Amino acid sequence: MRADARKNRDHVLAAAGTAITEQGVDVSLRDIARRADVGLATLLRHFPTREALLEALLRTSFDEMTVRAGELETSSSPEDALVSWLRDCVAWTTEYRGVTVLMAAAIEDTESALHASCVTLRAAGARLLARAQTAGMARTDIDGTDLFALVAALAWLSDQPSLAPRADHLFDVVASAILTGAASADAPG
Repeated sequence: MRADARKNRDHVLAAAGTAITEQGVDVSLRDIARRADVGLATLLRHFPTREALLEALLRTSFDEMTVRAGELETSSSPEDALVSWLRDCVAWTTEYRGVTVLMAAAIEDTESALHASCVTLRAAGARLLARAQTAGMARTDIDGTDLFALVAALAWLSDQPSLAPRADHLFDVVASAILTGAASADAPG
């Protein structure tokens, strides 16, 4: 890829990240192109579909969350690793408004550009959950799919004005419900 084309592509991705943070995943591609100061045709040349744009934007974050799971797996206790990863994943999904809906759909759609990244991310969380379950520190009646759904549910709270102030407390409640060996929250919210 030519240097100017790479620069345009990177600029479009940066503009898309800002737009999605502010307006959600349904932001108009024209708005993203305008923010990137490129024509819609330039945006579409790099990203022929909305999903292709989102996949390019989100793949790096998915990959980072997957690497983070591996790091936590080797550096933290099973329960701390699980809760830390869950907290990081929820924080990341709240950054891009509406992404949880796309992630849930992509898990089921093998043709989705986001499918492989979402499956890999879910598997990383499932490994942390299984490790905590093996250590007797997490409920055994949930799996990676349940954990992925809990991430989506917890992220949704941040988009709800009346519930957003309670999001941290509710995260602690959910984390405590997952863990069997210790409560993750000591103080009432």
